[in-house]
Amino acid sequence: MPATLDPPVRIMTDALKLGECEGVRFKIRDLGIERDAFAVRHRGVPRGYVNMCRHQALPLDFGDSVFFDDSCDALVCVHHGARYDPASGVCVSGPCEGARLTRLALEERDGALWCVGRLETSDAP
Repeated sequence: MPATLDPPVRIMTDALKLGECEGVRFKIRDLGIERDAFAVRHRGVPRGYVNMCRHQALPLDFGDSVFFDDSCDALVCVHHGARYDPASGVCVSGPCEGARLTRLALEERDGALWCVGRLETSDAP
């Protein structure tokens, strides 16, 4: 069960505009702190994460919402090359191998894409 955000964040009014292997940035208020976050669509499923590499507290992208490698197999930190599994957020190679991005709960409601909370992880920031 996700820890809810207060208030939930509408990411996009039209969830279908988030295409396969595309990303979008947004902000959340999590544990009283404003954080950068992102959503991507991978294999048809929208996934959300706090936009912070587990190696160093830097965003994964350059602010351009590009999170995937060219083959759409991994989310990649542009600063250090850490590679994350898009479905789980687990770092599969790089300086933070085994660590996990902080996963966010996304919902598609009435055609819109919403972030409704944090999915608990043992090593969340």
